[in-house]
Amino acid sequence: MTATHLDANRARALGQELVAIHHWLRTELTRIRADVSAYAAGSDLRPTQLRAHCTAFCAALTRHHTCEDTAGFPALAGQFPELAPILAELRADHQLVADILRRLTELLDSIGPDNSATVRRELDGLAAILESHFQWEERRLVQAFDELEMGTRTGEELLGAEVRRGRVRSSRD
Repeated sequence: MTATHLDANRARALGQELVAIHHWLRTELTRIRADVSAYAAGSDLRPTQLRAHCTAFCAALTRHHTCEDTAGFPALAGQFPELAPILAELRADHQLVADILRRLTELLDSIGPDNSATVRRELDGLAAILESHFQWEERRLVQAFDELEMGTRTGEELLGAEVRRGRVRSSRD
């Protein structure tokens, strides 16, 4: 196989890596929401456990969006300039999500029985926004990522995480 053919195979998988990363982020957010609900219902979960899980999730989501904004989207814009308006809207979504993550982090710093319902509502809002964002991004960008000429860039550099053997990991985890 030539290097060009290998690059083409890597690029075709990049769109699926995006989908896998989004799936993993959805799953983690679902787990956090369930944990907060269980905590509010009196489970043995401690606030420090909730904060740790949420902090790890927030860091992974932030890294994903940061890498898209600084590497993935510029690479797409360079090869597919017609995507510029879509990429700008996705970047605006990323800022909205970052604002929610800041509020959520502040709420989790003092999570207790008295504000767990507020935390849950914030998580529910985040889940709704992310679902809409992920679906739209996947509809609009998977094909472009599949056709992207990656050169020496890796999926992790472009998307903020790496998919290996069906598992998602971030070097910042």
